Amino acid sequence: MTYNKPIADDGHLSGPHSGDQGGSKKVLLASPRGYCAGVDRAVIAVEKALDHYGAPIYVRKQIVHNKYVVSSLEKRGAIFIDEVDQAPEGSILVFSAHGVSPAVVAAAEARGLQTIDATCPLVTKVHREVQRFASEDYDILLVGHTGHEEVEGTAGEAPDRVQIIDGPEHVHKAVIRDPKKVVWLSQTTLSVDETMETVTRLRQQVPSLQNPPSDDICYATQNRQVAIKKVGAASDLVIVVGSANSSNTVRLVEVAKDAGAKAAYRVDFASEIQEEWFDGVETVGVSSGASVPEVLVEEVLDSLAARGFGDVRNVTTAEEDVQFSLPKELRKDLKAAGNDTSNKVKRS
Repeated sequence: MTYNKPIADDGHLSGPHSGDQGGSKKVLLASPRGYCAGVDRAVIAVEKALDHYGAPIYVRKQIVHNKYVVSSLEKRGAIFIDEVDQAPEGSILVFSAHGVSPAVVAAAEARGLQTIDATCPLVTKVHREVQRFASEDYDILLVGHTGHEEVEGTAGEAPDRVQIIDGPEHVHKAVIRDPKKVVWLSQTTLSVDETMETVTRLRQQVPSLQNPPSDDICYATQNRQVAIKKVGAASDLVIVVGSANSSNTVRLVEVAKDAGAKAAYRVDFASEIQEEWFDGVETVGVSSGASVPEVLVEEVLDSLAARGFGDVRNVTTAEEDVQFSLPKELRKDLKAAGNDTSNKVKRS
């Protein structure tokens, strides 16, 4: 499966925001942006579960970190809870795209819950790496943000072997038993540059530090960061659409600033855009986090067009064609009922 196909910029977009509007005001629209395959899979899993089983469907934590998506699913009958004991015994519970620890799985089983595991397969890959290295008695340095749901779930696979390294400034906290048996892994949604800075510092402390078997930062996170670097370097202002608790969205804002954007802001909705951001601005960069539906980006483009930024140019650095199958529990029930088990849904 091909994750990444680098291609050249493809100039002006076709569509309602394109065209020569006169003047020099323009928008550089980053691509790839928005939904990744893991998010698409998780959201579709909840939608199909609601269709098949009927409401309510319980979801542990936010299925993905986006206000609009969560609100839309709530309107359809999804109930988001913090812990499994808030779901009635015997009910259907979906685990979010960020993954859960074995302790959470066990707690759900103890309550007799019918679970659907919507963990992103790329997060599951990191869980399996933890299991493997823990079984070989390695110290596992997990580069990631303390308290993030993905990190909690991953660390929970082997809490006596995993140490969370929350950025370069926490490298000194690593405690190593055997320098020959230590490996670093990472949260999938981190800044590539900051992660490598952390790893460089770790390796100064432990020269024999081993790398992950394969890259842990997901293809979508990396692709969106590459695109926003290019956009940010050529923009006076960058607007990133996404929620505050979305790690990859927050990283995009940071990467845009590091790339040279004079200013970069995150918004959930177009209504949050501030007029004072546009003083002296000729070029606006736009992107969105991996859990953001395209409709929210379209609203931002409409808002920018109303301010005279109607010339939208697509800056494309990669194409994505990744798709994941639905969770096996859901596929089994849908197949038994003679329903479509595909998750190949084109989002708008």
